[in-house]
Amino acid sequence: MESAKHAGDAAVAVSKAYGVETMFTLSGGHVFPLYDGAQHEGMRILDVRHEQSAVFAAEATARLTRKPGLAVLTAGPGITNGVSGVATAHFNGSPVVVMGGRAPQSRWGSGALQEMDHPPLLTPITKLAFTSSGADSVGQDVEMAFRTAVAPHRGPVFLDFHMDHLFSPSPMHEPQTQSPSPLEPDPDSLRAIARLLAEAERPVLVYGSDVWMDRAEEAARDFAEAWRLPVIPNGQGRGILPAGHELLVTRARGQAFAQADLVIVMGTPLDFRLGYGWFGGKDGAPLAKVVHIADAPSHLATHMSPVASAAGDLSVVLWSLGDACGEAGVKPSRYADWLSTLADHAAAAVAGDAALLAADTDPIHPMRIYGELGKLLADDAVVIGDGGDFVSYAGKYVEPRRPGNWLDPGPYGCLGTGLGYAIAARLARPSSQVVLLLGDGAAGFSLMDVDTLVRHRLPVVMICGNNGIWGLEKHPMQLLYGYDVAAELQPQCRYDQVVTALGGGGELVTKPSEIGPALRRAFDSGIPYLVNIATDPQIAYPRNTTGV
Repeated sequence: MESAKHAGDAAVAVSKAYGVETMFTLSGGHVFPLYDGAQHEGMRILDVRHEQSAVFAAEATARLTRKPGLAVLTAGPGITNGVSGVATAHFNGSPVVVMGGRAPQSRWGSGALQEMDHPPLLTPITKLAFTSSGADSVGQDVEMAFRTAVAPHRGPVFLDFHMDHLFSPSPMHEPQTQSPSPLEPDPDSLRAIARLLAEAERPVLVYGSDVWMDRAEEAARDFAEAWRLPVIPNGQGRGILPAGHELLVTRARGQAFAQADLVIVMGTPLDFRLGYGWFGGKDGAPLAKVVHIADAPSHLATHMSPVASAAGDLSVVLWSLGDACGEAGVKPSRYADWLSTLADHAAAAVAGDAALLAADTDPIHPMRIYGELGKLLADDAVVIGDGGDFVSYAGKYVEPRRPGNWLDPGPYGCLGTGLGYAIAARLARPSSQVVLLLGDGAAGFSLMDVDTLVRHRLPVVMICGNNGIWGLEKHPMQLLYGYDVAAELQPQCRYDQVVTALGGGGELVTKPSEIGPALRRAFDSGIPYLVNIATDPQIAYPRNTTGV
């Protein structure tokens, strides 16, 4: 068997075999052999300014490319700094491998620099967290990490290496990267779901991120169109039906969930974003029947009992469910009145928003920003949300035209994902617009990584909705207590000047008429550019407590 100069070569060679093209990292001596291996194997190294951005970039790479992402973190604080990124990947089901440095085995227990047993810290938020047993096993251990990360239900894996093992010679390892056979759903479960559709009068179909991650977006669109089912997307399910599609009823979401008699949720958890799986019940009507479909049995809801459920490769599920619907006598015409009702609600919502999307108010209404941005977005634009109130508007008013082009932190709700996501998006989609939507609170978590964009020549348009407060906290505190604390930020803080100081471009916008021209300058600049827009702090995004 061919022997590598050191274990770093073996680790990187296996990573490349699993499709990894970029190693995201922040430099640390414990992992130097991994960098040397990247040099030998021709893998790109992209170094960031905070380890959380390295993990967020690896996670976004996995979500955009549907190949595993790789982050390499040095020992101790390098790994603890990346924990929020790992947790986000865990909740998003993102196949990420995080490799960590570790104090030398020969000095273990004697107080070496940054000596810490990392796996127990990472175990609750990974599919697997372990330490490589030695230089001879590095290749096999890395293969196990990647194989585990990409298996349904996908998720992050943590693997660390003792420093002395990583510097030692290691045999090269030839991984077995062929994909396993897709998980077949239970036919009886699909027949039960088809019967529910045959009986339903007001069904709703929810497509979540795992539909995209399972490469089932075409099957999902075909299924919805064949059976004329209204669709509400969630997460990276956005864009499976493009903006303007007649079956897309996002703008009638409240009415759809309140009046439905059957809700089929595919590829996303029944969490707070979907009212924990409780739908219907409006005006004395019974609760809707709920069907949950996931890519693996481990991801089916356990906090409630859906009337039916199924697990398997989501393309196979959709194809097979279509056959079952034909056998069950499902008639698309049965839903025509329901679809027309939802379309009317959606059209009314769009008409009602027109004035605010063009509002000429002073201070600026956040919706005006989205009115101007919508005029400039290309069909293949990648839009990234990192924030609270400001990004909530994006979830409502930015409707992707293609699947896989929307990124937000997901159900973990971790602020600070934005710069790491933007780095990854620019690499993954080099010819597309990349737009990062930042709340001013979120900007404080990761704006220093604009330096990374500048150093690596990664142009990104950043738009900061700057209302000078923690909006998700200030307004609720005032409602609860009549006052607020710890909810103020500096009004019109010059985040744009931070970007300029780091080598990018930017400007402050305070008038509605300035928004469109400033955005056009940002798109035309060819550099990392932040449009810092002062918005009205009195305006809160309207929301309820259930997530519906």
